[in-house]
Formats: sequence, C-alpha cells, structure tokens
Amino acid sequence: MKALIVDDEPIARGVLREGLQLFPDVLVVGEAGDGKDALGKIGKFQPDLVFLDLQMPVMSGFEVVRNLNGPALPVIVIVTAFDQHAIEAFEAGAVDYLLKPVSEVRLRRSVERARNLLGRPGEIAAQVDKIASVQPSGAPRSRKVVGRNGEEYFLLDLDEVLAFQAERELVWIVTPKQRLLATQSLRAIGERLAEPQFQRVHRNAIVNVNHIRKMSALSSQRWLITLSNALQLIVSKRQAHNIRKILNW
Repeated sequence: MKALIVDDEPIARGVLREGLQLFPDVLVVGEAGDGKDALGKIGKFQPDLVFLDLQMPVMSGFEVVRNLNGPALPVIVIVTAFDQHAIEAFEAGAVDYLLKPVSEVRLRRSVERARNLLGRPGEIAAQVDKIASVQPSGAPRSRKVVGRNGEEYFLLDLDEVLAFQAERELVWIVTPKQRLLATQSLRAIGERLAEPQFQRVHRNAIVNVNHIRKMSALSSQRWLITLSNALQLIVSKRQAHNIRKILNW
C-alpha cells in the first residue's frame, strides 16, 4: 500500500513514518505539511492510504477530503490530538482514527482495516463522501454524490448534477458531459437530498431546477422540461404545481 502522511508537525510525521516501517507492505510515498500541499501530493502519488491530521494551516483535514476528486480515492485515516474531532470523523465514516501520540497497536489496527478495503472502491468512495459532509463543529454540510463508471468511482458536487434518472433497476446521475451510475436507489437519493433545488418531477426523475432552461405545456397539467444539456423530461401531473412554484411562475 502506498501511504501519504499529512500533518503540519514535522515530529508527528516522523513518528508516524517510523511506525509504518513495521509494515513491509506499506510504502510511505510522501509527506505534506498542510492541506493544500496534501491535495497536490494525493494527485501526484495516488496513495492507497492517507493519514490525515485535521488541524492544519491553509486547509483543514476536513477541507482536504471535501476537495478530493477523481476515480482513485484513498482510504482516509484521521490523525488528531483532539478526542472530539476524532469522534466526529469516525462517526462521519472514516475507516479509523488515531489519537496522538499514536500507539503501535492502534496503528496496526488502522493499517489492517485499510488493507481490507483495498479493491473495494465503492466502499472507499462512500466513506470519503461521509467525511466530506462533516465540518469540525459537527454541523452538516452539503454532501457530495458518488457516481460509477465501470470500476471507477467519482465524487460529484451537487451543483454538477443536472438530474437523477431511473431506468428500471438502474439510476443514472446526469451531468453536463456524461452519465454515471448512482450507487443508491432513486428513493434513497430523494430522501437524502436536503437541497431545495432538487425536485422530483416524475416517479422516475429528480431534477436540479437551476438547470431547467425551458418548460413547454403539453396539456393543462403536464409539462415538458428541457435541461441545460438539452435533456427533456416529462413532469407528471402530481409534480407540475411544485415545479411552477419553485420557478416563480
């Protein structure tokens, strides 16, 4: 496993690097002293595992996770000196957390848990998504959505999503340039979305109203909407009133 150590304290990085030397299958490919540097090195080295401090200058650990993107996401292990931050991160979905000073027993357990996740990108993406939804105060943030293309998983900002569209047992995430398979049912996605710009227009579709470019009346109670990528969807009778109200018609 390729590992990256992210901590603004050189001594803390050194202690963790020394501890990881006990594992012959773990290679430390780099270190970063702040969040911005961490993002650059994650993109450069593509580590399998990132030991991530939360309290750092420039960009916090939570902000690092929220800015991760691309198909190859690392397993995140939170490293912190504060119990409350560790608890928040663990509850948010981190595979594990380490309290400073890091003990050999806890480090070994973290590495083993990370090792068990390798080859399961869907679970890794889901955990990164959960961590990204939390800030240090514990207040909820707008979550990202996980989309799949073959064996690759992507984390998308909700603003990138034009619509969620169900086709039988499949649910597609529609973006301006592509469609990705969702990892949840349309019902689960609808229950999870708290953002008012996402509205169900049909039992098979949820749209981002910010991307509606045209509404055409098909009858007194049925509408055809056109999204910014030219995708057209039918609005059911049940949902037409809500869509018109949101658009201030």
